[in-house]
Amino acid sequence: MSQARRQARQRRDYLHRRALTLRESAIAERRARLKAALASGKPLPGDIVNDRQLRKDFAFDETADELQSRLLDDEYQTLSGVQDPRVLITTSRSPSSKLQTFSKEIRLLLPTGTCVNRGTMTLQDLVRAANATGLTDIVHVHEHRGNPTALTISHLPHGPTISFSLHNVKFRHDLPHALRGNVPESYPHLIFDGFSTELGKRVQRILQHLFPPRDANMRAASRTVTFKRLEDDSIEVRHHVFVRTGYDQLELSEVGPRMTMRVFQIMNCTLDNREGDVEWRLKHYTRTARKKTVL
Repeated sequence: MSQARRQARQRRDYLHRRALTLRESAIAERRARLKAALASGKPLPGDIVNDRQLRKDFAFDETADELQSRLLDDEYQTLSGVQDPRVLITTSRSPSSKLQTFSKEIRLLLPTGTCVNRGTMTLQDLVRAANATGLTDIVHVHEHRGNPTALTISHLPHGPTISFSLHNVKFRHDLPHALRGNVPESYPHLIFDGFSTELGKRVQRILQHLFPPRDANMRAASRTVTFKRLEDDSIEVRHHVFVRTGYDQLELSEVGPRMTMRVFQIMNCTLDNREGDVEWRLKHYTRTARKKTVL
C-alpha cells in the first residue's frame, strides 16, 4: 500500500509542477503581447484590454479556460510534438511462438518501438529499467492458450495505463491478399474515426502518442494506421501501405496485423502498480446499455 501511495504522491507532485510551468508560460506570453503592443503603439488585443490587473502590473493569475485546464492534467502535453516516443514492447512470461510473432508485428506497427524479451524480469524491474533508459511507453501483450487476448499501454513515468482486450487478431501471413516483403519504416499517417466523447478523445490521445509526430520536411509517408470506432465501442485497427497511381488516386495494400480492441480500464498509475486510482473502468451495466456511447 505504501508503494501505491508513494506513486500517487509522485504523480500529484509531477502534475502540479507541470501545471505551474504551463501557467507561468501563459502569463509570460500575455505579458509579451502587452509589451509589444505598448512598444509599437498598436491597439491592445481585446483579451488584454479587458484585463485591468494585467495592464496594471503585468501580472496575470486568473483561472485558465476549459481547454487549458484540461491540458494541465494531460501527461502528454509537455513533450507532444517535441520528442519522439520511445516504446518498449514486451510479452508475458514464457510466451508462445504466436505471441512472439504478434509482438514483432506490433514492433513493425510502431516505427520507434523496440521489442525486448522479458525473460525473468518482474514488472517492477521492467518499469524501473524503462525509466532509467528514458523510455516513454511500455506496450505489454498477453495471451491465452497461444492466442493474443489483451494489450496494455503504460505511459512513463507516472501513467496513465490503459488496458484493451483483443479480438479477431490476424497476423500478416493470415490476411488474404496481404502484401509480403519488408514493411516500410516511415512515420505513418494516423487516421482516427468516431472518437467523439471525452473518454474517446482520451483514448485517442493515448494511442496517437505511441507514434512519432510527422515533420513537414520529412519525406512522404507510404503507409497509414487506422483506428475506427464501431457502434459497440470496439476499435478496429488496420495497417496499410499505399502507392500513388495518379494525381488523385492511391492503391492500398494491407500489411497487418489486423485486430479489434475494446478498452476496459484506464488507471492513473504505471504498469507495475495495480493499486492506483481508476480513471475509468468498464462495468457490467455499461455492456448492456446499447444506446449509450462511451467512446
